[in-house]
Amino acid sequence: MADETEIDSLPGRVRRYARVGRAVGGLAARVAGERYLGLKIDRSKHASDLKTALGGLKGPLMKVAQILSTIPDMLPSEYASELAELQSNAPPMGWPFVRRRMATELGEDWQARFATFEHKAAAAASLGQVHRASAHDGTALACKLQYPDMASVVEADLRQLKLIFGLYERYDKTISTRHIHAELTARLREELDYVREARHMKLYAAMLKDEANVHVPGVIDALSAGRLLTMRWAEGRPLTDFTEADAETRNAIAINMFRAWYVPFYGYGIIHGDPHLGNYTARPDRSINLLDFGCIRVFPPSFVGGVIDLYHALCDSDRELAVHAYETWGFTDLSAEVIDVLNLWAEFVYAPLMENRARRIQEGEEGVVYGAKVAEKVHSELRRLGGVVPPREFVLMDRAAIGLGSVFLRLKAEINWYEMFHGLIEDFDVKALARRQKAALKKAGVPAAV
Repeated sequence: MADETEIDSLPGRVRRYARVGRAVGGLAARVAGERYLGLKIDRSKHASDLKTALGGLKGPLMKVAQILSTIPDMLPSEYASELAELQSNAPPMGWPFVRRRMATELGEDWQARFATFEHKAAAAASLGQVHRASAHDGTALACKLQYPDMASVVEADLRQLKLIFGLYERYDKTISTRHIHAELTARLREELDYVREARHMKLYAAMLKDEANVHVPGVIDALSAGRLLTMRWAEGRPLTDFTEADAETRNAIAINMFRAWYVPFYGYGIIHGDPHLGNYTARPDRSINLLDFGCIRVFPPSFVGGVIDLYHALCDSDRELAVHAYETWGFTDLSAEVIDVLNLWAEFVYAPLMENRARRIQEGEEGVVYGAKVAEKVHSELRRLGGVVPPREFVLMDRAAIGLGSVFLRLKAEINWYEMFHGLIEDFDVKALARRQKAALKKAGVPAAV
């Protein structure tokens, strides 16, 4: 179990970086050796060792490991599988930390404000952990506590991440990491603000109020503070419990997941940017609970219009409209060849939405990481053409699409994605979206797009 002083002291920080340096450096050396020198390693053992090393680290470096586990072609499948477990099984902090943090947030008499409060964490992740509790009226509660000194840990880790990205670009300039780092920086800083996250939860509850099969826990403002977020407990089971369920159940959960992410996006220009398995559970009636709202992205309405424009461009083979869509997103200096390569990726992502039939999100590649083969081809072609600079807005949108695709793949869902998508974009109007977005953000107290 991690110790608070390890994070909160300079010697602890030094030990921390030494450990992650060995782990990440070893991963880079082994993967590079296997890819370029033909060396063979015990991937399963090394992946397990890497998960163990990163699992003891609170903060963005573990968050980055979570991200890497969902991006195709970034890591071999053994590593992706092991790192994915960090999303919901991170080692928790002990009771002495919990007691001190709760006293700091709610006062020395904090325990009297609850009927019960469990000492052992129910779940732990990269920036905080959750404890089960109950109110005096019997309401079941979830108390999300932030780990100590996370603001300074985030800033230090972001500097480390910038160095790591710099080293990466020294040997592979295909994808510029400048905007990726800027976007991750903004979102990770926001994740430390539990007051902001509470507003995000209220925003999502309003946007999804008509979705009977998607549940957002209610916030308990009187028991929340800057580093403590208390909400109603949402009973459910991990999605992994349903991967072998009957087809009707798996498809129903996938449909609910699709609507949970894309009703807010196409209706309000807002997306949940962290679609990993630790952030939702499913109920016996197949409805789902959304549990974490730290990573929310508000897009300019024009960006959403660009997403729909690109879809129509691919359907109609309209090259000019595709160029307009990419430029709307923020891509610049696009040559004809780069556009063709970007379209390879776009055609893969949009493919399930372009066929009016029930199908899997990815067909004919059982056991393959979602999008891996296409990503590898796109990467090699972009490298040949000199690389590309992804716009900031593109980072979380792409991650959400791939993360959700990976979930749908694990569920083996066979759905008419075309019908669901067209049901959301029918009569789309960018000005109407702008009005809805402005009103929703103002009511929830959430800032507009950055």
